[in-house]
Amino acid sequence: MSRVGLVIRLACLALAFAVIWPPHLVVLRVLKRPSGFVPMLFHRIFLWLFSVRVTQTGTPPAPGEPALVLANHVSWLDIIAIGSLRPLSFVAKSEIAGWPVIGHLAVLQRTLFIDRARRGATATVSAAMGHRLAGGELVVLFAEGTTGDGTRLLPFRSSLVSAARAALQAEGERGRVRLQPLAITYPKRNGLPVVRSERAEIAWYGDMELAPHLATFVQGGPIDVHIVWGAPILFEADSDRKVATAAAEAEVRRAIQGIVTGHAGREPAASPAPASDLGTMGGLSAA
Repeated sequence: MSRVGLVIRLACLALAFAVIWPPHLVVLRVLKRPSGFVPMLFHRIFLWLFSVRVTQTGTPPAPGEPALVLANHVSWLDIIAIGSLRPLSFVAKSEIAGWPVIGHLAVLQRTLFIDRARRGATATVSAAMGHRLAGGELVVLFAEGTTGDGTRLLPFRSSLVSAARAALQAEGERGRVRLQPLAITYPKRNGLPVVRSERAEIAWYGDMELAPHLATFVQGGPIDVHIVWGAPILFEADSDRKVATAAAEAEVRRAIQGIVTGHAGREPAASPAPASDLGTMGGLSAA
């Protein structure tokens, strides 16, 4: 992508932000009501401007059905891709709240921040997640606790899955909560399969600096993201969170391996996410 093309796309994204976010802020701060439509729209505009095509397979939760989504984590782009599909919120480390631009967007997305250095933080965030689940919302937890290179799945952490039990204890719950495994992969770029040597241009992990990574990412061309909604796991009052987490991890691993071997997530079988209807224009970048 040329520098002029990048500037134009960033200007369009900034204009979209200026138009759609102020009403959203009013709804959040003044009316005190959650609204997932504006973040979803903003993510879709980003995907359209920067030539990211999202497809999905599997059966997501029905509209209005609460679910704790347990996903793998590859890149900052995961948030935009998943956020373009449904109204939802995320759980993230507290440091992100202080990042320029990204932190502000995360707050507008109603992200729940967890301070891993503070004792009792897990219980506090679990209670907040449980409240949202009891209210019929989708909450996305990147269960690995960090990003990976996309070639292997890191062990899922079970501590925040206790939010499902908190939801069961909240008023109005009906005895079970849906744990929803979700696998996200980046199978193609410029229409060609992504090879291992190219993963560093997509995945953001370890001690990689964000700015150089974004610069490389912008120059790489259109990218395909594929999301698989795995078989749901019903979490009940007597469910073991470690066993449920292990089952979700196994389901995500199965989905990723199926995509890699070509037995899942094939192009003809993939149903396009709403964002993919917006078309493509070239390039990529931002977080």
